[in-house]
Amino acid sequence: MGQTIVFCRLSAGTSRLKPVDRRRKTIVCPTGVVLFALTLLAAPYAFPDIIDRIAVSVGNRVIAVSDLDREIRVTAFLNGVQPDFSPAGKRATAERMVEQKLVRHELETSRYPVPDAAEVEPVLAQFKENRYPNDAEYRRALSERGITEQDVRDELLWQRTLLRFIEVRFRPAVQVSDREIQDYFENVVAPAARAAQPSQPVVLEDYRDLIEEKLAGQRVDREVDAWLSEARKRNEIVFHEEALQ
Repeated sequence: MGQTIVFCRLSAGTSRLKPVDRRRKTIVCPTGVVLFALTLLAAPYAFPDIIDRIAVSVGNRVIAVSDLDREIRVTAFLNGVQPDFSPAGKRATAERMVEQKLVRHELETSRYPVPDAAEVEPVLAQFKENRYPNDAEYRRALSERGITEQDVRDELLWQRTLLRFIEVRFRPAVQVSDREIQDYFENVVAPAARAAQPSQPVVLEDYRDLIEEKLAGQRVDREVDAWLSEARKRNEIVFHEEALQ
């Protein structure tokens, strides 16, 4: 049996084949292929009209525009602010999502412990109680922001995952000396406390734990920043600027 040569292209969102200018590249379609293509085109949603674009490439992983959009919406929802879809807002969110990709890769390759999904239930319940008078209002707010409750759960779970990763990966190596605590007390805490309450005695032991936690937190932040900087160097990161406008 011979072949029927058809100069054609498949047009998304339509149920027919459109002729193509012969000056362009043509596709040689055997008759059977054409019939199969027609069958696919007859099925609903065979070729979606909208194709998700890539906003950022992180090594062999990608952050799609839809991922970026959802992150902006969910973060704004949890923070009780309006979503920022400006180029600057998108860029800041994209930078944060790059760091998420790097951390997730480390979690997968090094097998760090991760929280169970059920751990976010009390956090979500408290959030709803603090922000919304009833479940109907909460559901309405989700709908207005174009997100789902699962989106919120995923974001809360990620926040807990990140905190646990930092605690396990960086906190054990951070030590704060008595000398550092004493210096911070004398140079920062004591002057501020005396200015606020001149008549009250200011004793180091009343502030020791808070000072140690603060100094350790600052040091952990520096360690995390240094780790992320090195992780960025090990991965090819490409921002698709047209998707961030």
